[in-house]
Amino acid sequence: MAKAKLQVALDFVELPRAMAVAEASVAGGADYLEAGTPLIKSEGLEAVRKLREKFPETLIVADLKTMDAGRIEAEAAAKAGADVMTVLGGASPGTIRECVEAGRHYGLKVAVDLMGVDDPVALAEQLGELGVAWLDVHCAIDQQMEGRDPFAMLKEVRSASSLILAVAGGITSETAPLAAEAGADVVIVGGAITKSPDPRTATADIRKALDTGQAVQTQYFKRSTAENIQEVLSGVRTCNLSDAAHRLPCLEGLRPLAPGQFACGPAVTVRTVPGDWAKPVEAIDLAREGDVLVVDAGGRPPAVWGELASESAQNAGLSGLVVEGAIRDSGDIRKLGLPVWCRHITSNAGDPKGLGEINGPVVICGHTILPGDWILADDDGVMVIPAARAAELANRAADVLETENRIRAEIRDGKTTLAKVVNLLKWEQKGHGRAD
Repeated sequence: MAKAKLQVALDFVELPRAMAVAEASVAGGADYLEAGTPLIKSEGLEAVRKLREKFPETLIVADLKTMDAGRIEAEAAAKAGADVMTVLGGASPGTIRECVEAGRHYGLKVAVDLMGVDDPVALAEQLGELGVAWLDVHCAIDQQMEGRDPFAMLKEVRSASSLILAVAGGITSETAPLAAEAGADVVIVGGAITKSPDPRTATADIRKALDTGQAVQTQYFKRSTAENIQEVLSGVRTCNLSDAAHRLPCLEGLRPLAPGQFACGPAVTVRTVPGDWAKPVEAIDLAREGDVLVVDAGGRPPAVWGELASESAQNAGLSGLVVEGAIRDSGDIRKLGLPVWCRHITSNAGDPKGLGEINGPVVICGHTILPGDWILADDDGVMVIPAARAAELANRAADVLETENRIRAEIRDGKTTLAKVVNLLKWEQKGHGRAD
């Protein structure tokens, strides 16, 4: 049985960056190169022309995701140098047929992307009659962020069609053998190569995984499900999460007690009044290992937390403490090493009167925090992730970090600047969003 081909999806918006990764990935063993949809939208079919010029012996895929005007787009892709173009499965049969007919004139094969199709198996059975050459089983990026993968659909489509079958959707050197085992003829990899600090080595690792059928371990490009949120979230920082959540701010005014602190875990919430430390201390006994205690103490002194409570929290295995209010014994807490974020530090505490509640909603800096919401806190501040979106936002934050890792490598390798790497002048906003 032939080994699966490796296709690299160049989903950049800057052509020079795409060309650099293309060269590295071909050197690492990539079989096919894909001018990704973002690249074509940004640079047009010039991206395909440049890839054909640079790699005359390599199969080039133009990921047009055509939805209409099939003949025009197929002819343009072929004349630019593409060997394969993609059309969306949601397009009309007429559009798909026009792509196929135009492709026959120019030696261009047509791949139908099954992304978003209600019944991909039924469509796959029909497409062979239209002259389609390839099927793409595609788990979209936004679905990947929700922890999904394409392998179940891949197996179903494989059982229904003998066409060339390609698969895409967050595939890495750890999961590439699963794709081949499930029936893929072509394994499409994007971020695990294009966001790698070393795309040549990343490509070689995936090529090795496909050739041997054995997973090659990777540090990045792993996505969270409900079961492993903490693993993925622990690898990112609040800046990554903020970017992933459309520039969401931290909880304003809450600062780390010491530099280098980090905490990540589900929230145990406490509502009390300034100085009343009964409920915060009682909450330690209700918390589980890895939890973060979040205390709304009115945002002002007296203190509701000190060194003895910190000793107890460490014994319970808490990940950290967030206090909208005051703490004391700051020097001793720093020595203990319990990660703490607070608004005030003072020497005076109040009395344990027992006012408030544990594991009810609290509101801090205008953010409602519920028990089980996820807390991520570091040198830059404290961020809250609603439990219902925790896996998705953890994945989106990891995606941001991976993108930054690639950009950092380009800055260092080229001894250049951020503005030049991302072509900042080109991408400055030209309009102002006015609808008039």
